[in-house]
Amino acid sequence: MLARNVLTGFALGLLVLVSTELSAENASDKTKATSTDSNKTSITTIISDSTNKFVYRPPKRGAPAVRIGGGTRGIGNQTLELVVFAPDHTGLTTKEQPTLYWYASEPVLSKLELTMINDKNIDPELEQIVSATSSAGIQSIDLSTTKVRLKPGIEYRWFVSVMADKSQRSNDIVASGTIQRFIPDDELKMEIANADESALTGVYAKQGIWYDAIDSLTQMVRKFPENADLHEQQVTILEQVGLQSAADYVRKQK
Repeated sequence: MLARNVLTGFALGLLVLVSTELSAENASDKTKATSTDSNKTSITTIISDSTNKFVYRPPKRGAPAVRIGGGTRGIGNQTLELVVFAPDHTGLTTKEQPTLYWYASEPVLSKLELTMINDKNIDPELEQIVSATSSAGIQSIDLSTTKVRLKPGIEYRWFVSVMADKSQRSNDIVASGTIQRFIPDDELKMEIANADESALTGVYAKQGIWYDAIDSLTQMVRKFPENADLHEQQVTILEQVGLQSAADYVRKQK
């Protein structure tokens, strides 16, 4: 009888132990699932929040139209259109070394040069050959990879030029815009610092900070390339400043 009771007790203990382990495994699985769902929710929230429609509001200090429209010209067997991502007034940035974007309707098979000048200096701030691209689309240069540092209050004009004929630079396809850095006040600094990734573009846009708005949004599009709403936001902001051909290209990528 004693042996039977011991055996029975051992069996019950083993059963409890197994049940406890199974419960622990199930709890762990639920925790992992919850964590995964949380990550998915976080990403979904970012994407969802970013689809709130916003409007780019040009700064009141904006100068008259200064953008040089994208050139369209035949090079060999191709017709190339070049468009800089710039408004038709002096666009603002809060950054010392912002990222500049442009759109090429065809692969750039010849050399492409990026130049930046300002009225304070005789010599260009930047003269840099950009690598040719094998495909059409949006291209960019991060000025942190150069020696250029924008000074507050100074207006800079930047050019993107495709050398159709190196011996005849007058035949270049040229597009350009202007940019000016400004120092935000403490209230705006706080608003920018407290904005999460999904809200940052809207903050910049409503404050008329063009270059930071388009950079923030483009980075989001690259991070979530399958999200159609982000593409539509990019289309919208490009259309708001008259960059229709670039907007049409983005719309086709959705």
